[in-house]
Amino acid sequence: MQSQFSRGIFAAALMSLALAACGQESGSEGGSSEEAYVPTKLAHSPTVLHKGNTSEPDTLDPNKATGTWESSILRDMIFGLYTEDELGNAVPGAAASYTTSDDGLIYTFKLRDDMVWSDGVPVTAHDFVYSLRRIMDPATASQYASLLYIIKGAYEVNTAQATGEAIAARAIDDKTLEITLTNPAPYFIEMTTHQTMYPIPAHVVEKHGKDWIRPDNVQVNGPYKLVEYVPQSYIRLVKNDLYFDADTLKIEEVYYYPTVDRTAALKQFRAGELDMNSRLPLQQIDWLFKYMKDETIIYPYMGLTYVIFNAEASPFDDVRVRNALSMAIEREVITSKIMVGGFQPAYSLVPPGINNFKFGAELPYKDMPRDERIAKAKALLAEAGYDESNPLNFTYKFREGVDGRRTAVAIRAMWQDIGVHADLLHEETKTLYDNLRTGNFTVGDAGWIADYNDGQNFLYLLQTSSGPMNYGRYSNAEFDGLMDQANKELDINKRADILYEAEKIIMRDQPLAPVYYETSRNLVHKYVKGWSPNVTDKHPTRFVWIEENSAASEE
Repeated sequence: MQSQFSRGIFAAALMSLALAACGQESGSEGGSSEEAYVPTKLAHSPTVLHKGNTSEPDTLDPNKATGTWESSILRDMIFGLYTEDELGNAVPGAAASYTTSDDGLIYTFKLRDDMVWSDGVPVTAHDFVYSLRRIMDPATASQYASLLYIIKGAYEVNTAQATGEAIAARAIDDKTLEITLTNPAPYFIEMTTHQTMYPIPAHVVEKHGKDWIRPDNVQVNGPYKLVEYVPQSYIRLVKNDLYFDADTLKIEEVYYYPTVDRTAALKQFRAGELDMNSRLPLQQIDWLFKYMKDETIIYPYMGLTYVIFNAEASPFDDVRVRNALSMAIEREVITSKIMVGGFQPAYSLVPPGINNFKFGAELPYKDMPRDERIAKAKALLAEAGYDESNPLNFTYKFREGVDGRRTAVAIRAMWQDIGVHADLLHEETKTLYDNLRTGNFTVGDAGWIADYNDGQNFLYLLQTSSGPMNYGRYSNAEFDGLMDQANKELDINKRADILYEAEKIIMRDQPLAPVYYETSRNLVHKYVKGWSPNVTDKHPTRFVWIEENSAASEE
């Protein structure tokens, strides 16, 4: 259950967001000089949906996918034990129900009797066991495997200390799956909605190997099936007639487009080539609020953008250097001048609104005046051996896109105020994350969107055991010990206190520098119905339809 304190913070965030939107609208005279937006009549079949999806997928194999731009497609294709409703809440998916043992460690799921793969083969508990063993197999090289270390035996298998049979997931029969955890986890049911716990069709993977996900091979148990994939162009899904609830689907085809260039995507949206886009160009926010207020949807989001330091690379293994660089970042300037539209400056790792969490473990210099912070940062650098005669120089890698570049340029200027020079290196989003996971960076731009609504999912990023998801390879035995202790604590309030102490260590050691809390930023045509803003920013196509009369009225 969400604590009263976190509900209050979330309500404050919503109010702040609303005020920000109002402020942007009233100040729109200074925005773009473009002509006012004239809504476009629906130019295609009302049973076809065109979605902008931020980036090109690296993979559509759920055992290997890591990005939100991949999970949004997979969510239309595959149902986990639980899935999300239109508001992002966990609801039964492939499982009809579940029970738990008294100690909270053993979950027993009863699968739906009417769920089959798109080739007609029944979905069984064995498919879930097969998928869990495959994702934990070191040979699969899943970057996200550590997320499932909560399952007993998963860590040992993933680190080659045991074989797949050691994972405590077993098929009691074809329709009954039992999973045993290492410790109670209040977020486990929500975790089952994540792609790492999706089933995969064992009979297809055994036949086609890594090519099982190709359009001519793939079989799914969700609403839509992959039929076409043109790299750097589009991905096309069509209605899965064997989906158990297929009669309720109003959209029969959905196209996903990589929309890295958000300004170009806005033009596509205005032209009716996109029915929706999951990002918008913030540099045009004034114009959007003035002329496209009804189509511009900005909402609180369980996400954080941050600067990550490679703690294995000198001098970023020095806490003084990391703290100095973090001190120099003017978060309020970034959120008021660059990332406008409801973004909030971040002084902690865990964002507001997260369930079962105690907030307040913030950066100790949050309220320190700018001149004092600059002086303190310079002093820390001097202690570490860097001054005007020996300035600190490094390369800062950042994600593609106008917003990423503008933020990177601003942060570089702030670092210059403490005598630091950063060379900026722009990389394609998936390339940057590949480099972060493999340690091929010194300082990098990164973001994290919650996989489930629990503070552990953010703190998990800094655990030694998290492997490649711990981009900077930070390791602190005291922090790891607190995380282990929290994992074993049954009392949710005591657990929150332990996680609070763990976050205090992160704010002290600064293996990363939080910059701002995310918002979801969507463009959605008024003729698109069933699309509901929510803190998870998850919008399965099965809930969406196009209202033709509404489209015609916009002509």
